[in-house]
Amino acid sequence: MEPRISMITLGVNDLATAIRFYEQGLGLPRRPMPDEAPVAFFELNGTWLGLFGHDALAADAGVAPSGQGFRGVAMAHNVESPQQVDQLLSQAQEAGAQLIKPGQSTDWGGYAGYFADPDGHLWEVACNPHFWVGPR
Repeated sequence: MEPRISMITLGVNDLATAIRFYEQGLGLPRRPMPDEAPVAFFELNGTWLGLFGHDALAADAGVAPSGQGFRGVAMAHNVESPQQVDQLLSQAQEAGAQLIKPGQSTDWGGYAGYFADPDGHLWEVACNPHFWVGPR
């Protein structure tokens, strides 16, 4: 079987603002692209994050760009400790994210919180002592 690479692509309203948030605010490594490219890619462990204009992404998918409220999706970022959860939530806020749910103990024995990026995409930041995603 050939290796497979996953990519999460977010439709964003202001590509420059989103790039700044993910690259400078959260410190994700950005793949070099021509300055005029209407897309940005960030390498994650085992996958990629892509940013693409909201309306352009909707057009690419053949759907209407309108729609509000909960999108039925949340991305997650796992870290090794509750302190790292709180630190990343704080870092995201400093970079322009809205804190949705502060870090707190969970009913499944972990510690997690949520932020929304500048376009309202939900991110969970979690420490799960029962399950680790990514290389150790």
